[in-house]
Amino acid sequence: MSVLIFADQTEGHIKKSSFEVLTYGAALAKQLNTTADALVLGTVNSDLASLGKYGVTKVYHAANDTFNHVDAQVYTKAIADAVAASGATVIVLSQNQTGKAIAGRIAAALTAGLVAGAIALPDTSNGFVVKKSVFSGKAFANVSITSAVKVIALNPNSFHTAATEGTAEVVALNITPAAGKIKIAAINKVSGEVPLTEADIVVSGGRGLKGPENWGMIEDLAHELHAATACSRPVADADWRPHHEHVGQTGVQIAPNLYFAIGISGAIQHLAGVNRSKVIVVINKDPEAPFFKAADYGIVGDAFEVVPQLTAEIRKMHNA
Repeated sequence: MSVLIFADQTEGHIKKSSFEVLTYGAALAKQLNTTADALVLGTVNSDLASLGKYGVTKVYHAANDTFNHVDAQVYTKAIADAVAASGATVIVLSQNQTGKAIAGRIAAALTAGLVAGAIALPDTSNGFVVKKSVFSGKAFANVSITSAVKVIALNPNSFHTAATEGTAEVVALNITPAAGKIKIAAINKVSGEVPLTEADIVVSGGRGLKGPENWGMIEDLAHELHAATACSRPVADADWRPHHEHVGQTGVQIAPNLYFAIGISGAIQHLAGVNRSKVIVVINKDPEAPFFKAADYGIVGDAFEVVPQLTAEIRKMHNA
């Protein structure tokens, strides 16, 4: 019996969300009085032995180039094979874009119970009960898993990442990839300072910006904060900003540590995509804007006056 943690990677580097699931998986293994192992698929440039500082004792590495691009069917077979090789009974992965594509497939392949969107360690005092968010983060559910093998997909930014001293043993894992049915015709990379899904800070703008010509102040603030930029759906639909920046229920769902909503009213569909943010700051000239009810901090004022002043003050702090 052990815990196997899938550490996702992109372009040879372990994703930030993977450090969180490694910490979570190691804490779960300690709770279950067992060991925590990691699984990495594809060629990587990262020092895999250093993943031991997040609590894992062993890192299984399947270095086949086939795994460098996500294919849900290929990944599912590889992870199932790794489970068989390691003897794991609990599989932990991130509920990111990759996790959403493969968690259900893995559970089906292993005849395992699944909790997708977990936000806390299981309660093992009487069974195996996992707390998860439901209804776009508006409520919580406690789900009991009774199967022998269990799969947990952890919501990003819901568990504190903790690194200590330590190294892990890296074990080469020879897995024959399944025949993939996806062919990559082209790769178009999104440009920007910080990838939206990996950003700790996100600065987002809405229709209150009045037009794409005013987006410079959003980008200036984001630059000073080393943040990613985002937008509401109406902004993307109007082609003010590219659709990959649209955050919300029908766009990218994010969970940064700090989220700035500038000139966004706060429709329920937008909130569903950002309400897992640790801190929400709303800047809007309408004091009745719904977003203020969800905000940790709110500034009632004209964004064209507030944002440049805020950016200037942050710049002063950097230059001090």
